[in-house]
Amino acid sequence: MTAIALRRPAMSAPRPASIARWLLAVAALVFCMVVVGGITRLTESGLSITQWKPIAGAIPPITHDQWMEAFRLYQQIPEYQQLRQGMTLSDFQFIFFWEWVHRLLGRLIGVAFALPLLWFAWRRAIPIGYGLRLVALLALGGLQGAIGWWMVKSGLSVRTDVSHYRLAIHLLTALFIMGGLIWTALDLRAVARDPSARPAILPPFALLVLLVLFVQLLFGAFTAGLDAGYVSNSWPLMNDHLVPEGIEWLGSLWATISNDPYLVHFIHRWWAWVAAAMLILLARKAKRAGQRGASIAINAAVGTQVALGIATVVSGIALPLAVLHQAVGALVVASAAWGSHAVGARRA
Repeated sequence: MTAIALRRPAMSAPRPASIARWLLAVAALVFCMVVVGGITRLTESGLSITQWKPIAGAIPPITHDQWMEAFRLYQQIPEYQQLRQGMTLSDFQFIFFWEWVHRLLGRLIGVAFALPLLWFAWRRAIPIGYGLRLVALLALGGLQGAIGWWMVKSGLSVRTDVSHYRLAIHLLTALFIMGGLIWTALDLRAVARDPSARPAILPPFALLVLLVLFVQLLFGAFTAGLDAGYVSNSWPLMNDHLVPEGIEWLGSLWATISNDPYLVHFIHRWWAWVAAAMLILLARKAKRAGQRGASIAINAAVGTQVALGIATVVSGIALPLAVLHQAVGALVVASAAWGSHAVGARRA
């Protein structure tokens, strides 16, 4: 009887619409994680948990002794010793909370993806051609967890913060996963409407737009990692200059443009207009392809993001504005994925 109950079900009809809804829900969780990651960075909470315990770490310290042990471990790293001497336990608990929530969301996303994937695979409900893509997204999510710990480790021994290069890889990987989830969900929604629908392609123009956006996101991550937003709180000029004073040559072009806070801020500030123009052109193409919703989403996200970027700078990097800036940046990526898919959608 048990053998019969555990027997794998016979081939059933694919369920692309259900899988698409599930993927969009996971994409929403990734969006939330990006937002919490921004809060974690802006509150300088990322180094508060100095160990990586994938299972046991899901439970935060409960007793006073457990809290004191976690605090003792934090007191051994350079960030505390050089920047936060005298921090109280309650202050430590505040930064611990944000890092713990960030990691908990990562665990939740892993479970929310892996378990339904196993269920859909068991029920043989995944349309032909999509199984490998879903497994690849799962593997990329696992890699993202490893990248997160690799990033944290960069700030536990010599530095007082994490490497901005590793921070950029961590953020961009999260956004790539979110875009991949949305793209795959849109492909599956097309299959739900027409079983003979083929996956969308990435046209050259859409690829160019995404590369331009990639550069903007990269320098946004560098700006956050280097605290480069604080070098100027005026706009459009930076400290009364178009090209800011204080740029230092650091030995090579790449070292300078990726490490000098003034130049990083300058590039992020003005490349934004190139990215905005390209995204608006993508929105027009999406509208001509019959996806007016994607066009509206791109234009709304880009306009809001530009306004938030300026407001964040002139506010002196006020926490609520900076968090919104990162959140809407993720929405720009989501809308760009939607628009690119609309442009690359193919008829059966």
